[in-house]
Amino acid sequence: MQGFRLNGSRVLEIDLMGDAVRAATGSMIAYTGDVTFKNAGMGGGDGLMAGLKRRAAGESVALMHCTGQGTVWFAKDAMEVLIVELNGDTLKVESEQLLALSDKLKTDVAFAGVRGASSGQGLFTTTVTGYGTVALLSAGGPPIALEVSPQYPLVVDPDAFVASQGQLNQSFVTDVSWRNLIGESSGEAFSLRFDGSGVVYIQPEER
Repeated sequence: MQGFRLNGSRVLEIDLMGDAVRAATGSMIAYTGDVTFKNAGMGGGDGLMAGLKRRAAGESVALMHCTGQGTVWFAKDAMEVLIVELNGDTLKVESEQLLALSDKLKTDVAFAGVRGASSGQGLFTTTVTGYGTVALLSAGGPPIALEVSPQYPLVVDPDAFVASQGQLNQSFVTDVSWRNLIGESSGEAFSLRFDGSGVVYIQPEER
């Protein structure tokens, strides 16, 4: 069983005891013990069909398998790290914000709706489902967890979105007047709206 913990705010430390985790390719910065690393494959460790689905969707995730006995330290671009526990629920996350996850968790691709053509994020998002731990990345500072309730829906900038968890419905708001105030009125400006009950994680720096 892995032990996920933070070493400071920008380094993830994981203990391996004969089991495995998956982590972003190239994110290992140090390790002790007898640990091996190998490419998780085009499906991110979830098989060929998952890889083909990702390729068709254009939502890529480059992961490596880390197995053995020892301790491994992970980091990426000096970004802040957030640890999230899943208890049979689903986390929707931007693939580039995924640092590591328990190997028993399943990843997939979900249709996210029709987004504005000016965004480079595509039409799909990565989902992580099951029981285990996920480590997320946040650029520009510590991640911010925002509660969503039926009484208080949430609208966020898609370039600040990291992940969402809970019983949430995601939609797109295309009438975004605030972009006009900062000189970004060209293209199809939009924001993400979340209704329901859950948590949305954002970062203080736009992609």
